[in-house]
Amino acid sequence: MSSEAPRKRLAPFGFTPPDRATATEFWVVRHGESTWNADGRYQGQTDVPLSHIGILQAASLAERLTGLHFDAVYTSDLVRASQTADAVAERLLGNPPVQADPGLREIDVGELSGLVIADIRARFPDYLSTLIREPWATRRPGGESMEDLFARCGAAFDRLRARHPGGRVLVFTHGGVVRVAVGLALGGVPANAWARLSVTNTSITRVLLGENSGTLLGFNDDAHLEDLLEATEADDVLGQAQ
Repeated sequence: MSSEAPRKRLAPFGFTPPDRATATEFWVVRHGESTWNADGRYQGQTDVPLSHIGILQAASLAERLTGLHFDAVYTSDLVRASQTADAVAERLLGNPPVQADPGLREIDVGELSGLVIADIRARFPDYLSTLIREPWATRRPGGESMEDLFARCGAAFDRLRARHPGGRVLVFTHGGVVRVAVGLALGGVPANAWARLSVTNTSITRVLLGENSGTLLGFNDDAHLEDLLEATEADDVLGQAQ
């Protein structure tokens, strides 16, 4: 047996990784396909249920996560997320309760709710032009910007992190909120990179968040959908034209 002392795990220069003893590992799941996802409609915070495909996607995710342990399960209070959460939670070890948190809601798209991209191009051309120039700070008409979403959902993740230090937490939410989790893990995401983060329905993104640091452990894992129809990628952040 070697007498050498075990090597310390080296971190990239200038980066201090989160301490596993106090940080929280989040498994962040986008909801299954909704009826408005299927129609190509913006939904934001409008309460829209899962489609038949979305129900099958949630069942496939439940099968994949059967028997796993999580210290807590949280969901956006919107029905497409809570339906997905309920389908999975009953298959987890100990059948943990699902706790709703409005802070995990999708970006508020305001007047864009219910519209398809062709409607938005016709009715809100100035908004789209501004969005291209300022994707981070531009608010949806009557709604939120990505900057607003990051502040709101960042606070929600911070609350949950403080509540479950050293734990593993399962979160059911929306495409925009998954991007927030990635941003928190990476210490921010360049403004033009948001639209390049494709988040499919019921995909799993894993992040480790500490008080002042984070790490991206896995992104957009949808291996459980291989035997189903292709998952919807477009959402209220990307838009249906991308």
